[in-house]
Amino acid sequence: MPEPVLVAVAHGSADPRASATVAALAAMTRERSPGLDLRTAFLGHAPPSLPQVLGTIEADREVVVLPLLLTAAYHSKADIPRMLARMPRTRGPRVSYGATLGPHPLLLDALERRLTEADPGTDPARTAVVLAAAGSSDPEANATITRMAAQWQARTGWLAVRPAYASAAEPTPAAAVTGLLRDGAPRVVVATYLLAPGLFADRIRHAALAAGAAAVSPALGACAEVADVMLDRFAQAGTTRRTAA
Repeated sequence: MPEPVLVAVAHGSADPRASATVAALAAMTRERSPGLDLRTAFLGHAPPSLPQVLGTIEADREVVVLPLLLTAAYHSKADIPRMLARMPRTRGPRVSYGATLGPHPLLLDALERRLTEADPGTDPARTAVVLAAAGSSDPEANATITRMAAQWQARTGWLAVRPAYASAAEPTPAAAVTGLLRDGAPRVVVATYLLAPGLFADRIRHAALAAGAAAVSPALGACAEVADVMLDRFAQAGTTRRTAA
């Protein structure tokens, strides 16, 4: 039997940098797993859609749909499952559903990589970090970012790591930067916890720098750690499928 097809579903953006980043991440993931049949889809703003991609896969294939999302919120809990539920049951491939990319320990490694690239030579003991995520109306998704911030501070020894959100929740990245500086942090840097560049990444960068941040890392993008998380989630989905069978 052929290996399952991995269909990675990204949020999508009207900004062409986002689609280019997803394509680069997919290419890196294929390089790290030769022979992997990996296809990409988008929830909106860019083609192809998830139904379009699933419609191109042979009926006798198994498929793992993997949300390229950093937290479990509306899109992973409702949007994608609703799309899958609308697919014909009697035609098309057999589809299982994987977990979101985050939280995952390797994503902290990816954050550290991007932050080091943006601000080399940082002294963690004198530097506070704002962990800037997209934000969600789902409280549990935001709580995940809070837990990540605490884990990162404990692991690395930053002076402080505070969560912040570009939308739908408080504090904003600018407010978090201002608060840390007011509380006496010698330096504040911002780690952008987004998969790809676009509106939110630009908003985080501009607002944080205006508030006094010393550096702002770019979106995680196509890096080895994120590719390895994709492969890990793919393997986990396969194990769950075999166990369930």
